[in-house]
Amino acid sequence: MAEFQQRGEDLEINFAECKRLLEEAQGQLKELEEGRNMGEEDEEREAELKKVQAEVRKLKKNEKSFEKMIEEYRREEKQLPWNVDTISKEGFSKSVLNVKPAPKEETVQEKLEKHKTFAEQYMKEIKHFGMLRRWDDSQKYLSDNPHLVCEETANCLVVICIDFEIDEKHALMEQVAHQTIVVQFILDLARKLEVDPRGCFRQFFSRIKTADKPYLDMFDHELELLKERVRSCAQIRMESAMKELEEEERQKRLGPGGLDPVEVYESLPKEMQRSFDEKNIQMLHDAINKLDIEEGKYYLRRCIDSGLWVPESGEADDEEEEYEEEEEEEEEEDDEGKH
Repeated sequence: MAEFQQRGEDLEINFAECKRLLEEAQGQLKELEEGRNMGEEDEEREAELKKVQAEVRKLKKNEKSFEKMIEEYRREEKQLPWNVDTISKEGFSKSVLNVKPAPKEETVQEKLEKHKTFAEQYMKEIKHFGMLRRWDDSQKYLSDNPHLVCEETANCLVVICIDFEIDEKHALMEQVAHQTIVVQFILDLARKLEVDPRGCFRQFFSRIKTADKPYLDMFDHELELLKERVRSCAQIRMESAMKELEEEERQKRLGPGGLDPVEVYESLPKEMQRSFDEKNIQMLHDAINKLDIEEGKYYLRRCIDSGLWVPESGEADDEEEEYEEEEEEEEEEDDEGKH
């Protein structure tokens, strides 16, 4: 039974690799044909074009051969007797040919609830996976915990990355970011092949362990992009937290009239500021008396409402009454002047 399952996995890996090589060859062929259409013709280019055309034909033939072998394998699989091995072990039923059904569209609230539940249930395992450094260790851990091969794991890993960056644990952030890209590449492969990601993560590890430079460069490029996004998100979160903290401090500072003493102090004339710096009440009175009546009343009320100045009982009322009397006297003088 184990040999039969191994044959299925080998077919799965080889078929996926054949499809990858075919896509690359077809892309190269398209570029060469476009170049020829634009007038870029020479013997070397024509020779390369013919070589790639032959490669495409060969790969298409191999693809059909794999499809036939897989059909034969599936027929054999259906004829196997049902027992513990055939119904409980991972077999070819989770292969790249096992087309994943279209998922039900989830609402934003459903996605948030799903993520929260998943994180609460599996955060310990996710953190462990995030610390793994060897390809073989990562593959084995996902084999033992296939429920982690999903979008929620990638999302949780990103959150862990941001938390590490905020705590200035940059090396740990980069380690977890690497594992995040591992999961993301597996998910991308599953979407491309239209299969359940639990059925194709072995293909990713088979390829990455023997990958050529362009594939590894692509992996590293995506990793660097993720680290930049994590740094940006961490910065935004820290700035937001600072603003919230500043607002909390501001709310605590508010005086009895709902004004911020810091903001009021910064708006005062220099002489009034100096009186508060020196804690000199007489200097404050003198500074206010030098102002216009309306202006003096305005600053006096703001100082009291912000708690910047806490006058003794009745002192504030006396001050305002004096301003009102002075204002009435000025109005009477203006009326007499008119007559």
